Amino acid sequence: MLLNVVAVGRLKDRALQARCDEFAKWLTPYVKLEIVELPDSTVAKEGAAILKVLERERGAAVVVLSEEGREFSSVGFAERLGSFDRRTIFVIGGPRGLAPEVKSRADLLWSLSRLTFTHELARLLLFEQLFRAVNILHGGSYHNP
Repeated sequence: MLLNVVAVGRLKDRALQARCDEFAKWLTPYVKLEIVELPDSTVAKEGAAILKVLERERGAAVVVLSEEGREFSSVGFAERLGSFDRRTIFVIGGPRGLAPEVKSRADLLWSLSRLTFTHELARLLLFEQLFRAVNILHGGSYHNP
């Protein structure tokens, strides 16, 4: 399984970075994970940069994290992730949100919760849920139903 995470902004909090790194390491037996960090800018410039990355990965499934997206249980998300038969790209916008063009490019708009999170915390939650989903798909014991 090939997974890309395209995120606007860098993780400035070292504790969050350490946890993301830990989940990324735990993912390596199961998936090839690539992370692309784009610089903070205006929503329009961030959107253009994201679309440029997506253009290079034509044919990939695109999952955009968005508050208006669909919510899943962890098992439901694992099933959805397992249904993608190609590279999957997860997009996390910056602190000002995402350009409409990015959202319209998504194969799936996914909401982590009805709550709003910082883009840094959203990245940690994404990494944890990716590990949980992959672990569920491989029959691991990380997830307790």
